Amino acid sequence: MTFRYMKAMRRTGAAALLIGTLTLSAAACGGDDSGDAENKTASSSSAQSKADDKKPKEREGAATESSEVLATVKGASGIDMVIHSAKRDEGGFLTLTGEFKNTSGSRVVTPVEWSGKEESVAATGPSLAAMTLVDSKARKRYLVLRDTDNRPLTTTNYDSGIDAGASLPFFAQFPAPAATTTQVSVQFPGFSSATIEVSQ
Repeated sequence: MTFRYMKAMRRTGAAALLIGTLTLSAAACGGDDSGDAENKTASSSSAQSKADDKKPKEREGAATESSEVLATVKGASGIDMVIHSAKRDEGGFLTLTGEFKNTSGSRVVTPVEWSGKEESVAATGPSLAAMTLVDSKARKRYLVLRDTDNRPLTTTNYDSGIDAGASLPFFAQFPAPAATTTQVSVQFPGFSSATIEVSQ
């Protein structure tokens, strides 16, 4: 073998080695890109899943609660009082929820009698402070609770009228009757007394 032949062989081998190295490097880079893409996709999916978990979920039973009707009492001028729930809360309260529906064909002005006759709550504007609960068996009457500023714990400052076909949602908090009490009567100016079941 001549010196020139060996020199040529070395050059050929070096070139082949260089080409192989570059090929492997390119393949490795391509693999990394593919891996990054997969990692990004997985990361994106994970992030989306976490974001979905953080979205506020609708309270279970909310739709059922709003569609539940404990009593419907027809009042003057085409206003119906619909009571949806009467639930005991922690702390010894009972919360009443419902709505006043205008079933007439015209706007009805809400009566001032709904606010009651107490001068101390007049500053709150329109309210449902005149609403009461009656436990006939225990012979007890419960008034709407007041906060430390003597404001009634009920819907206040509502519009002075209810448009035709519209509703005015309301709530009112009372002291909870005895645990053995399962029924109470709701009394409110302009409406007949309505007996309802109390949820535990």
